[in-house]
Amino acid sequence: MKLIQRIGYYLGGFSMGLIILAFFLNGKKTSCSYGPESRVLKNITTKKMLFNEVSQRCIHEHAFDTATIRTSIKKGNINFSKSSPRNKPCGIYLVNAQINEYDVLLTIENCDSIANITNLKLK
Repeated sequence: MKLIQRIGYYLGGFSMGLIILAFFLNGKKTSCSYGPESRVLKNITTKKMLFNEVSQRCIHEHAFDTATIRTSIKKGNINFSKSSPRNKPCGIYLVNAQINEYDVLLTIENCDSIANITNLKLK
């Protein structure tokens, strides 16, 4: 078998496999959160979020809602150098996010079943 035939068979099988995968995974809510930042953000956004008084006051002053904060956390960036992920019982993460036109710094305690937003600062 010539090299060109081998490449043709390989590309044919590979393209059929991609089509089959696209067919089966189409419409499913699958995500590829393999990096440490995306895993932590996904973990935080799947939990119930609690806000302390300081963060609630800031939310009400700037007319944010919790859905907006949750989606901004999903798209935010974690500053691991200033975070304490190995704190017991809850890891503390600093998340840089953008809500509307504001740059926001959120301090989040990531516990087993809840995520506490302890501080919310606007930049």
